[in-house]
Amino acid sequence: MFQHNFIGRQEELSKLELLLRKRTSSLVVLKGRRRIGKSRLIAEFGKNRSFYIFTGLAPERGITAQTQRQEFARQLGEQFQLPGLKGEDWGDLFSALWSQIKTGRIILSFDEISWMGMGDPTFLGKLKNAWDNQFSTNPQLVLILCGSISAWIEHEILGSTGFYGRPSLVLTLEELPLNQCNQFWQQAGGHISAYEKFKFLAVTGGVPRYLEELIPSLSAEDNLRQLCFEKEGLLFNEYRQIFSRSFLKKSENYRQIVQSILNGNKTYQQICQSTGLQSSGYLSEYLEELILAGYIQRDFTWHIATGEQSSLSIYRIRDNYLRFYLRYIESNTSQIIAGSFVGRSMTSLSGWDSIMGLQFENLVLNNRALVKQRLNIKPEDVIFDNPFFQKEKKNPGVQVDYMIQLRFGTLFVCEIKFSRRKIGMSIIAEMQHRLEHLRLPKRISYRPVLIHVNGVTDELRDSRYFAEIIDFGDFLKSV
Repeated sequence: MFQHNFIGRQEELSKLELLLRKRTSSLVVLKGRRRIGKSRLIAEFGKNRSFYIFTGLAPERGITAQTQRQEFARQLGEQFQLPGLKGEDWGDLFSALWSQIKTGRIILSFDEISWMGMGDPTFLGKLKNAWDNQFSTNPQLVLILCGSISAWIEHEILGSTGFYGRPSLVLTLEELPLNQCNQFWQQAGGHISAYEKFKFLAVTGGVPRYLEELIPSLSAEDNLRQLCFEKEGLLFNEYRQIFSRSFLKKSENYRQIVQSILNGNKTYQQICQSTGLQSSGYLSEYLEELILAGYIQRDFTWHIATGEQSSLSIYRIRDNYLRFYLRYIESNTSQIIAGSFVGRSMTSLSGWDSIMGLQFENLVLNNRALVKQRLNIKPEDVIFDNPFFQKEKKNPGVQVDYMIQLRFGTLFVCEIKFSRRKIGMSIIAEMQHRLEHLRLPKRISYRPVLIHVNGVTDELRDSRYFAEIIDFGDFLKSV
């Protein structure tokens, strides 16, 4: 594996650095899906400083509340040379920790805090008391509560009365934008095409831990074959870990929901019927937790005439790895274990082009800030932007991959198109069909935009039908 320097997260680092200018202690809450780079960000912030980190144990068989306390005691004793500590009570452990960090500039992190606290109803109360009465009295202390189970953090910390008003900063880490992803190739030197990079990013998205596995000297197919289609590969084994450790005992319910969306069920009612979870009464909660975890997205449409959000919404898989795993890895597990995928071309997999189309669309939607930059759109001018759909009682209605409505009465109607060949003139008829079915007020004008990944013909470019034609490679450039 090529060794990478720390990449991206400059905005988040800057916000953390600002805390060091305060004259009071700071409580930080940091959340995001597994592998998104939370621990790496904290380590970068703590580099060359008095930095201490305590990590919870993954919720596996045999791990109890007592086990978590004992592990914390072990880490505490190891970092501060405090032998003989017992993990009987969180209050005693926090007091022992406090005795070592009373003064001086200290950066302290509780990593995977939800794992520490989920099995112990006393944990959060004693942590709150330790913060109020001990930790916060060191004006140079920064305490970072970090976790991958975003729903737990939202409900138990950010939404609790016990911690109300205490966090100085709340950070949610998303995937790295595409121009920062590109740095994983740039550090290695050489020239690699945008299309080659797309094939790799179509599976990994902007998840730093997956990008760290990239070997730039290998083709995208060879990289993916090693990561996904060999039994030792990180992404072959990753799914079970992220789901079991993010959702614990209810993981099968969440998996059913994700599979349902993958099968084409986009509305709440469709997901309800296909999963059979309507009887449990928990479907809304499950969906919300999947959204908070970053695995799915709920896209609301809106009324063009008013710019106001509609009650209509659809769900989609937001995480590229998740879709790829369920479509190609899970269904071929036995063959992969047997070594049958050695030498197999990725493009020979069933439905490859249609899945790559969905992966490409998702990459663009997860990088809509870069789209707006490319179109010279200022954030303050945007009324609404999202995938757009209109329902008709008698007609099929219309869907747009991505649409941006500006306060000046302009719509950018974006077609996001994957093709293994250059896109030609036929795309104009497709776009025109969509535009003709859009119900637009007379005062609204539109600008068709094409976002593509593998080139367009000279004829299409010369036609000047599209107001903008954006190449995927444009998103990889530094801005």
